[in-house]
Parts: sequence; structure tokens; C-alpha cells
Amino acid sequence: MTFVDAIKSGFTNYLNFEGRASRSEFWWWVLFVFLASLVTTLIHHLLGNLFSLAVLLPGLAVTARRLHDIDRSGWWQLVGIIPVIGWLVMVYWCLQPAREPNRFGTA
Repeated sequence: MTFVDAIKSGFTNYLNFEGRASRSEFWWWVLFVFLASLVTTLIHHLLGNLFSLAVLLPGLAVTARRLHDIDRSGWWQLVGIIPVIGWLVMVYWCLQPAREPNRFGTA
């Protein structure tokens, strides 16, 4: 998946917490959110906050689909609430290759 495809997929599937997201889809989305947040915050702090709010739900959805790709429930992203350790666990999981067979369907 390309950078542009991942952004389109993130916004078109912003309420889709079912299915799977590939590693490339997830990490391109993360890069987009990071760069856009940086730019919008440099323009104006309020604009950065509004952008972060706008991509919150799509980010949760793409993360849930990424966890489905490694055969974990989307609820596991709550581990990210735990400072440092939770973030490291989430990064580790999101770096894992897809698992087959998978109870969440095919990629």
C-alpha cells in the first residue's frame, strides 16, 4: 500500500473497526499523522489540536484493524494507556507480520 492509499483508507474506513490493516497501511498512516500534526501545530497550536481530534477516531480504527492482522482483538490497544511499557508493547505488536490462519478474516 502506498502513502496516499493509506491516507485514503484511513479516512474512508474511519468507523470500520472490523477487518485487517497491513503493516504498510498502519505505518504510512502513523507517518501521515505525525507529519501533519507537526505542520499544523507549527502553524497554530489550536489547529494542531483540532487536527489531532479529527484523526483520533480513524487512528483508533486503523490500530484495531492492525491488531486484527496479528490475530489480536482491537481492545488490546488499551495497553497503550500504560506509559512507556504499554507504548513499547504496542509498537512491538504493530511491527509483527500478519498471522495466518486468522480469526478476523483474510487480509
